[in-house]
Amino acid sequence: MKVLHVVGTLDKSAGGPSRSVPQMCEFVSKYNVEIELVTRPSKNQVKINETNYYYLKNCSFLELFFFGIKISRKEISLIHLQHVWDPYIHIMAWFARRKNIPYIITPRGMLEPWIMNHNSWKKKLGLFLYQKKDLKKALCIHATCEMEKETVRNLGFKNPISVIPNGIDLRNINSLKTNFGTKKFVFLSRIHVKKGIELLLDAWKQLEREDWVVEIAGEGNKDYINKLIKKVEVEKIKGVSFVGPKYGTSKWDFIKNGDVFVLPTFSENFGIVVAEALASGVPVITTRGTPWEELNSHNCGWYIDMSIANLKHALNEAMDSSSEELELKGKNGRRLVEKKYDMQAIGKTTKEMYSWLMNPSSKTPYFIYKD
Repeated sequence: MKVLHVVGTLDKSAGGPSRSVPQMCEFVSKYNVEIELVTRPSKNQVKINETNYYYLKNCSFLELFFFGIKISRKEISLIHLQHVWDPYIHIMAWFARRKNIPYIITPRGMLEPWIMNHNSWKKKLGLFLYQKKDLKKALCIHATCEMEKETVRNLGFKNPISVIPNGIDLRNINSLKTNFGTKKFVFLSRIHVKKGIELLLDAWKQLEREDWVVEIAGEGNKDYINKLIKKVEVEKIKGVSFVGPKYGTSKWDFIKNGDVFVLPTFSENFGIVVAEALASGVPVITTRGTPWEELNSHNCGWYIDMSIANLKHALNEAMDSSSEELELKGKNGRRLVEKKYDMQAIGKTTKEMYSWLMNPSSKTPYFIYKD
């Protein structure tokens, strides 16, 4: 079986999919699935662990068009499209239909209500011109959580939907956090308006706590980052610092140097950084814009409705927790990731999805929903 994966970018600045897609491809390839990962060239591309079964192809938009002309059903069993809205992805959906190659789409949270309402006229135009057809003709739509599955159904799509979460490569985390007592909240994600950083700053300003600090890491639009920095300066919000992007070892060190990880986001289909923090043994505060209700049910963090008041309460509760209480939540989070989000198991489940799509008359796996 050969599966062609297509993603718009693997640039480090592009957020979660730049990490989760290559990792998923790598682990699926371990189950004797040949994976060719196609993406735009990037000056700051994530590292790909290529093998004989898993390899990368960089294509500009023009090169992708000529690549699409050459592909055939004889060579490719399935095309897996990672994302929506991007014309780069659409052109491969068009070629898949033209060449009669079955394809699957992973929306990666780009159909969630907050996203659909942001620049809504563009979304409506995109749906009308190409996106609705691309989704409707997909053999399957892959959601990373139950919440995203419901979103897809509510938009009227009747395709089979698989629910397979993103996973964590636990090999990347050699040690867990042990030094509780740093009295530090850490945020690490793409710096974007949907991440709720302004609400975090407003909640933090009201607390007026000088014994704890907030460190914000990530890349994003420079004008927006400068706007946030200016807000901190003008409103004299104490204890907040912007520390720039973090990658590789410095990323894991940054996460583990925090006593609590905070992601007050308006919308995430999964929130890979939440899983990364939990895997590092760090408790998490996040919102119902993510699918992480397990933070409450597994006692590994705070899962709240998005508001300044709720965020303020969770931050205050975290600061009033003892180091022992925070460490217990961190250990609970690590156990949750080991049990449910280990990339080894996710790779196997994804291979099962591909096998069923190639033979849909066989028994339907438990994670695929036909209605």
